[in-house]
Amino acid sequence: MANKTIFASKQQAKPKTIEYNEAGGRAYTLKSRAALAQLTATGTLNQTFYQNAQVQLDHILNLALEVEPAFVAKTAIYARQKAQMKDTPVVLLALLSELDTELFKQIFPLIIDNGKQLRNFVQIMRSGMIGRKSLGSLPKRMVNEWILSASAQQLLAANVGNSPSLADVLKMTHPKPKTVEQDAFFAYVLGKEYQFEQLPAQVQALEKFRSGVSTELPKVPMQLLTHLNLTTQQWAEIACHGSWQMLRMNLNTFLRHDVFKIKGMTKIIADKLMDEQAIKKSRVFPYQLMMAWSALAEGMPPEIAKALKFAVQCSISNVPKLQGNIVIAIDVSGSMSSSITGYRQGATSQLRCVDVAALFASAFKYVNPNIRLMAFDTEVRQLSNLSKVQEYLKRKNLMKQPNLEIDIFALAKKFANMCGGGTDCSKPLALLVKENAKVDMVIYFSDNESWADQIPRAHRQTGMMHYWKQLKQLNPDAKLVCVDLQPYATTQLPEHKDVMNIGGFSDNVFKLIESFANNEMHVNHWISEIENIDLTQIQSHVS
Repeated sequence: MANKTIFASKQQAKPKTIEYNEAGGRAYTLKSRAALAQLTATGTLNQTFYQNAQVQLDHILNLALEVEPAFVAKTAIYARQKAQMKDTPVVLLALLSELDTELFKQIFPLIIDNGKQLRNFVQIMRSGMIGRKSLGSLPKRMVNEWILSASAQQLLAANVGNSPSLADVLKMTHPKPKTVEQDAFFAYVLGKEYQFEQLPAQVQALEKFRSGVSTELPKVPMQLLTHLNLTTQQWAEIACHGSWQMLRMNLNTFLRHDVFKIKGMTKIIADKLMDEQAIKKSRVFPYQLMMAWSALAEGMPPEIAKALKFAVQCSISNVPKLQGNIVIAIDVSGSMSSSITGYRQGATSQLRCVDVAALFASAFKYVNPNIRLMAFDTEVRQLSNLSKVQEYLKRKNLMKQPNLEIDIFALAKKFANMCGGGTDCSKPLALLVKENAKVDMVIYFSDNESWADQIPRAHRQTGMMHYWKQLKQLNPDAKLVCVDLQPYATTQLPEHKDVMNIGGFSDNVFKLIESFANNEMHVNHWISEIENIDLTQIQSHVS
């Protein structure tokens, strides 16, 4: 759910030539649209290495007021559907309920696509973030429409979680049930009297199981069952019938309950994890698979680890085959030790920015064996035995047949283990210039918080800009991509026809890099991808 600690149209401003970033280093301020996109596609509204959650939220709201409502709507859609974010699209949706009610109605079903997002929306609206602590008539109508059109399974899933709970939402919005089944279910959630026979079949099955009347395991969300005293066989049934995401998140739970000791269950679970359609439908982040792999408990069958490696190959299927001399720079400085989703008590991911950067770079290496990888902090760091890894990858025809022996996770971990030190994003470029290297594209995975470059202040430019100009003299057609993993509004290189800044950590980043490499993007690059979202094709659900 959204961070409760922070939830308790003008012309765009012209960017200044040079500013200072959160780390105190020289940087270029992103224009309002680019900054809003960056913060929305990476912001989890938790504390980052350099910024607290409230500052992050205020920045998003202020930027949203600097652009037209249509771009706010498109950014929300992009953040939810492409960047796969949760809280930030809901923040923009809540703001649109005041800025433009028609756009609010249009995009509501695209942002509120499950019960958790619905509860998120209600929490944010009631927080006073947009100047009011009531839902308002139109938001209330939209919430009720979602509730009344949801299936019994969706409503059961929405009934998992608090702050607010589904019961809280029902008390706020008072939806009028359209069927006897809905009437009984609402009463059930609210703790009122109801006719048992009128409840949805899934709820009846759940209550019969809870009371001991039935021993048949109901097909309901796992969270509604785990507090019960289940047998090993029942845990196995949960594994067999649960969603792909549930399976990925509870592998150690199934191990603790001896599910893998049941004959055939290891294969069943491994096969489910390798279901390509289910992987794509789950919209899992590649880093979440790395987190699941790194968290596997001792005693986990090796087939499960192999299945997760296969799953990550599916999740990075958008990694492009790039032509020419490609260099990938991986930021391993101290600030990259920050959790990729920020810090919040009880909701902090164990995976760090450096883990995600290393995973993305390793994915590129997997598909493009000739790519040069360069880790950096205040110097370019050398990875021991990397030459052997590179030679091994070159010998494999990876594009025709994925090879499970290529351990993307292990390669990523080697880079991530180098984390520490200051940040000088110019170092990889400086080394390339020193080498007179032939380069077609440089791709950075970083938080973009460079502060330790040695370029004299009088130059009024970043160290990265200084060396990029020199590299361009050697390689006039070279391109550079900055993939920023954190919600900050500055960059080391401003947008240009040969420079693209992207924010985010979903696999959509790979698609954008491929389009940029193939000269298929507008001069505004990533922002044009957002602007091209056609709002006229979205049908409003409320008249």
